[in-house]
Amino acid sequence: MTEWSTQHLKVILIGNSGVGKSSFMTRFVDHRFTNLYRATIGLDFLTKEITIDKRSAILQIWDTAGTERFQSLGTTLYRGAHCCLLVFDVTSSASFTALEGWKKEFLLQACPSDPKGFPFIVLGNKIDLENRKVSPKEAQQWCSDIGAEYYECSAKEDIDVDKTFHSAARAALQYLKSHSADIEDDIQIIQNQPKTSNGKCHC
Repeated sequence: MTEWSTQHLKVILIGNSGVGKSSFMTRFVDHRFTNLYRATIGLDFLTKEITIDKRSAILQIWDTAGTERFQSLGTTLYRGAHCCLLVFDVTSSASFTALEGWKKEFLLQACPSDPKGFPFIVLGNKIDLENRKVSPKEAQQWCSDIGAEYYECSAKEDIDVDKTFHSAARAALQYLKSHSADIEDDIQIIQNQPKTSNGKCHC
């Protein structure tokens, strides 16, 4: 297996439609924000090179559509992720309540080798708005229950966007280091699939 000269880390953003996943990703990568809402169709993908503890890494950031009709993309999209950002809108109780379902769906389709040790980071977006429905205490309690880090941010006002992504990158790198043997074993099994006489594998 050929290794990247610079470590590549796959980070997934999931959550209900309209919580600001695309805006959050665009603010981090392109340093811009727009009030024009455009629903993500299927998925979006951006990359950015950052420095984590004096080491360069490339973040592959996948922004998913938060609608049921695109959840069939999950298996292909989620596999190989090193960290997952669960995003909700602090002005929407429904988007916060939905996080449990998104978390379960991710674990089901991503099939990480260590589900209990997989790093989740919870992001409460839109703290610049006044009509807040989810309190910091409520969000922090849920994160404590599932063992996830919690950050409150605003993509519009650029509040703690970089901080959240750098924490996600650090968690992703740690997960990759501690599970590199599992990843290599999986690749080896795939490469050694037996073939039939017609040249096709037994998959």
